[in-house]
Amino acid sequence: MQNFDVFPKKSLLFAPMEGITDEPYRIALLKTFPEWDQFFTDFLRVPTVGKVNEKLIMDHYGPKIFANPHWRKKNSFQILTTPRAQTQAVVEVLESLKMDHLDLNLGCPSKKVNSHHGGAYLLSDHKGLAQVLKTIRSNFTGHFTVKMRVGYRDDNNFLETLKLIEDAGVEAITLHARTRDQLYKGFADWDYISKAVNSVSIPLIGNGDVWIVEDIEKIFEHTKCHSVMFGRSALKTPWLAKLYKEYIDKSAHIDETYLLFQRKNYLDEYFNALLSEYREFGWFENLILKRFKSFSRNLFDDYDNFETIRGNFLRSESLGEFFDHLGALK
Repeated sequence: MQNFDVFPKKSLLFAPMEGITDEPYRIALLKTFPEWDQFFTDFLRVPTVGKVNEKLIMDHYGPKIFANPHWRKKNSFQILTTPRAQTQAVVEVLESLKMDHLDLNLGCPSKKVNSHHGGAYLLSDHKGLAQVLKTIRSNFTGHFTVKMRVGYRDDNNFLETLKLIEDAGVEAITLHARTRDQLYKGFADWDYISKAVNSVSIPLIGNGDVWIVEDIEKIFEHTKCHSVMFGRSALKTPWLAKLYKEYIDKSAHIDETYLLFQRKNYLDEYFNALLSEYREFGWFENLILKRFKSFSRNLFDDYDNFETIRGNFLRSESLGEFFDHLGALK
């Protein structure tokens, strides 16, 4: 296995998510729940035409994070590209900035993205995928990883795709254990992660339906994966890495009643940290409220009357009303 030191074994990674993991969000989480081992930008859609320059890259990554050596080490840059896009130009800027880690999105299931031959579509186009991988690896000396799905329509070329990626000089693979056509339906099949672990000699990062602390233990045991990445579960429980590391230290079962009590305290920390960062970045109140409502769709499922609670947050007409509902939680 290659020496891979972007993050250590059994790291917990907060997934790149479009419209969510922008700079103020990542800073809020870095400050409030630093137990996460790595964060990722949402994907930069590499342009097919237009100017590529340092400002484009820096605005996406975040100048405050770039200027902080500790934060910078814990933040990775993700791109989404196609064989026709200006991949080399973007990668050359990343190289000139000495960016530590570049991740390629091969998992996005968006119809629009796939219709332009990006994201998960490239899993069905090995010629185009090989071209993209070569362009990145030959122009970037930092750590290079990919995030992928099992396949596009099906899993027919799953092992062949893994081999192609490994042979291209990619240093680690994150695998969401569904095909593109499955979207987020059903359950992720962790057996694919196990197969991938046994098929490549580079670190394999598991992803898909890891919701609670016990799931983290189960996926490590079931698949023998190097690390785990969290997407929807990180939005539901942004402090999940903290809970897991406390669980490991105490080696004890976490009581569900206590977790619900704890959730209220962590929700207060979470939203106050986000409010502070969004205001620091000059966001208007209505934009902050819109973002908070979008987060609320994931946060209250553990309460008995979660639909009523979520509805109250979603109907909030001001930040004041939103925080009043937060204060009323038990």
